[in-house]
Amino acid sequence: MQKNHNKKMSLTMQIMIAMISGGLLGLALNLWFAENSFIQNFIIDGLFNVVGTIFVSSLKMMVVPLVMVSLITGVTSLGDINALGRIGGKALLLYLLTTAVAITLALSIAVTFDPGAGFEMENAQTEFAAGEPPALSKVLIDMVPTNPISAMAEGSMLQIIVFALLFGIAITLTGEKGRHVLNFFNDLNVVIMKMVEILMKLAPFGVFCLIAKTFAGQGLELLAPLAKYFLVMVAALGLHAIGTFSLLLSLVGRLSPWLFFNKIRAILAFAFSTASSNATIPITLRTVESRLGANNSVASFTVPLGATINMDGTAIMQGVATVFIASVYGVDLSMNDYLTVILTATLASIGTAGVPGVGLIMLAMVLGEVGLPTEGIALIIGVDRLLDMIRTAVNVTGDATVTCLIAKSENALDETIFNDPQAGLLENEAEDVDAEQNSLLDNEK
Repeated sequence: MQKNHNKKMSLTMQIMIAMISGGLLGLALNLWFAENSFIQNFIIDGLFNVVGTIFVSSLKMMVVPLVMVSLITGVTSLGDINALGRIGGKALLLYLLTTAVAITLALSIAVTFDPGAGFEMENAQTEFAAGEPPALSKVLIDMVPTNPISAMAEGSMLQIIVFALLFGIAITLTGEKGRHVLNFFNDLNVVIMKMVEILMKLAPFGVFCLIAKTFAGQGLELLAPLAKYFLVMVAALGLHAIGTFSLLLSLVGRLSPWLFFNKIRAILAFAFSTASSNATIPITLRTVESRLGANNSVASFTVPLGATINMDGTAIMQGVATVFIASVYGVDLSMNDYLTVILTATLASIGTAGVPGVGLIMLAMVLGEVGLPTEGIALIIGVDRLLDMIRTAVNVTGDATVTCLIAKSENALDETIFNDPQAGLLENEAEDVDAEQNSLLDNEK
């Protein structure tokens, strides 16, 4: 006996289809309607811009309360304050290590393929104003908020992390009286996660509009003069994301890279469409906890910290762009220069945390250290928006990888959840899976 079931498409598949169709529509609009004022003003800068901006704003709206509440509940669930220092040390070490590997890999690939060979200067823009990077001492001082309410209003992630850690430690040390406060935050955390689920169901519309607007504005004509640079950059980013993180997961964590990447598809789609690690925090947190099995005590600390200081994708850009600019200007870099690039880019991933336009600011720092003109950044700025989207996807992949590795080392990773392809699915996706399984059973009967 056979029964018909109304099958719904899973949310992850909806997001992927929205991303692909948005890109194709954007390219079509750029190719055939670039001069059409109605399309430009009312569709691209109107509908797509409004819906996409509202979607990103709604994600950012969730970041501060989610990080604050989740981190407080995570710290208190540890019980042992010493564990917090251990987790923090592991997180910092792994984030710096993966960043150093990323920049080394990028330099190796860039030197091998020399993306700047044959590039003509007239193909590039000629003006670029590099911002001044903050001193490391200022970054360290600014980590402690003078006004935590102001830090939350401004979205200063490092300051929010520091305050939430102290608040969670204080609740733990207070004992019985602190439990009343903790109960409130535990309930609030459940409510906030439900809000995140609501936003995820609206994600396909936001992703579609964001991608369509980006590709309608960028098109493909910008890629022609910079095709080799673009391809080398994408190759380095892809090799690091798939190769480095897969090796870490399989060799260090004894975890399946295939399952891992299959479960973080939604994170990658969000990161690619928003080009913001911070905006992706709500989705990353929910995924690593519900889909990958990382305990909140670890994930609540490593995910927001990673979104703030982990910049593997940006570090790769430093390496490829430095070699590219040096080649265009006819400058031969020595081994000392390459080592300087590795050290500067790795340390700058922390030193420039939370600064707008961090990728270009970091690149200006690196170029200055090896004696290259910062004006060279203008050569690559045309395709940087598209590459920034890919870099962000690499960054959040690193955040999720490090979270799983640390959780595994702290016995805070539920491998039953990690190994279950259906674990953590949203309610409508779980219904889809059940319907499909029932249909198969009916067919067998």
